[in-house]
Amino acid sequence: MKKLLFVLLALTLLASCREVSVEQTEVTPQPVKKTTLNVGTLYGAQIFVTTGQGEAGFDFEMASRFAKYLNLALKMKPYSNIGELYQALESGEVDLLAAGLADTPSRREKFRLGPPLYRVNQVLVYKQGTPVPKDISSLEDNITVIKDSSFVETLSQLQKLYPELIWEQEKEKDSEELMAMIARGEITYTIADSTTFEINRRYLPELRAGLTLKEKQAVVWLLPPHNSDQLMSDLLTFWHYEKRSGTLAHLNEKYFAHVKRFDYVDTRAFLRAIDNKLPKYKERFQKYADGIDWRKLAATAYQESHWNPNARSPTGVRGLMMLTLPTAKQVGIQNRLDPEQSIKGGAKYLNDILNRLPESIPDNQRMWFALASYNIGYGHVEDARKLAQSMGLNPSAWRDLKEVLPLLQKRKYYQRTRYGYARGNEAVHYVDSIRRYYDTLVWVDNQRQLMESEKNTAETQIVDLSTEGKPQEEVSAVQPQ
Repeated sequence: MKKLLFVLLALTLLASCREVSVEQTEVTPQPVKKTTLNVGTLYGAQIFVTTGQGEAGFDFEMASRFAKYLNLALKMKPYSNIGELYQALESGEVDLLAAGLADTPSRREKFRLGPPLYRVNQVLVYKQGTPVPKDISSLEDNITVIKDSSFVETLSQLQKLYPELIWEQEKEKDSEELMAMIARGEITYTIADSTTFEINRRYLPELRAGLTLKEKQAVVWLLPPHNSDQLMSDLLTFWHYEKRSGTLAHLNEKYFAHVKRFDYVDTRAFLRAIDNKLPKYKERFQKYADGIDWRKLAATAYQESHWNPNARSPTGVRGLMMLTLPTAKQVGIQNRLDPEQSIKGGAKYLNDILNRLPESIPDNQRMWFALASYNIGYGHVEDARKLAQSMGLNPSAWRDLKEVLPLLQKRKYYQRTRYGYARGNEAVHYVDSIRRYYDTLVWVDNQRQLMESEKNTAETQIVDLSTEGKPQEEVSAVQPQ
C-alpha cells in the first residue's frame, strides 16, 4: 500500500513538472520578423506627392529603393508638421524620416543623420515689387518661417549679429503654403530651400529670391539616436551603391535640373493659356494620348505652338503639334491645321518614337528621349547616344545624353556621326521646357481636385446641418440627387 502511494505521488509530481515545462515553453516570446519599412515624411513637390500617375518625389523614390534593398514593403506616412515627425520617430512609430530635412546642429544632437542626398541654399523669398532687401537687418517686415525648421536655427544664429531681427513661426503650414501667402501679399518674407523655391515659382511667378542665408546645406534622412546601428549600416551601404550606380545624379536631374531655367513672362503666359486655351483641346489630348499622360502631350503641344492651331514656322511645320508634311503623311493626317487631326497625328508620331527606342532606356526616362527625337529627329538622338557611349557615359540615361546633345553642334563631334550637325542644345532646352509645363499642369490639376474636394465636403456639411433633427421622410427630400 505504501509503495502504491509512493508511486502515485511520484507520477503526480512528474506530471506537474511537465505542465510547468509546457507552460513555460508556451509563454516564451518569439521574435517578430520585420516586413515593413515605416518612413515618416512631409508633403512636398520634391519630397512626396500623390498624383494621377501614382506617388512621386525624391525622398519617395529613394525610400522605395531602400525598402527594396532591405527586402521590405514600404509604408510612407506623411505628417502634418515637423514636430509630429519628430514625435513619430521618437516613439518608434516610424523607422526613419525622409522629408527633405537639412543637416543642422540641433538635429545632430537629437538624431542620427544619414549621408547627404542633395544640397540646397537657404534663400529669403519675397514678392515682386517688394523693395529688394540689401541685408537681413534692413527688412521692412517680419519673416515668417516653419516651426522646427532649419530656418529657425539659421535665424537664431543671425540674431546674435542682428539683435533686432524677429520672426514668426507657423506650425500648421509648409513652405509651399507660405510662398503662396507671399504671392497673395498676406506675408512679406519667408525662407525656403532653393529647390523648393525654384519648383514653386513655376506656379507662382511673382516670387523672388533675395539674400542667400546659408549655402550648400545637406539634405539628409533622420534615424533614431538609439538601437539603429544596423539600420544606419544598411543605409550607408545602400547610399554608396546608389551613388556609384548614378541613382542620386539621376534623381537630382529628374526633380531639380529642369526647373533652374525660369522665364517670368513665359510662365505667366502659360498659366493664362491653361485657363483660356487649354479647355478647347483638353478632351482631344485625353482622347488621343494612347498610353501617354495627356498632360505631357498637352505640354508638348504648348512648347510647339502655344496651343495655336494655325501656328507656322519658317521651316514649314504647321499646326497645333507642328508636324512636317512628311510626318503628317506618315501618320495619316490630311489637314495639319485641323486641331483634332494635329493632336491625333502628333500623339501617334510620339508613340511611334517611344516604341522604337531601345529597351535599355528606363521607362521613367523614355519620354525625354522621345521628345528630343520629336524635336531634332530620331537619328540625331541615336548619334548622341553612340557619342555618349564612346565617351564612357551612359547612353540610356537622360542626364548623360543632355550633356552630349549640344556637342552635335561642334564639328569636332558631329563629323564623326552618321546624321551630322544638329541643334542639340535646342533639344535639351525643348525637353526641359516641356517638363516644366508638364509639372505646372500636374500642379494645376491637383489644386483643382483639392478645391473640388473641399467644395463637395462643404456641400455635404450643409446638407447634414439642414437635415439634423428632421424626420426621415423630410431628410430624403433634401438629399442631393
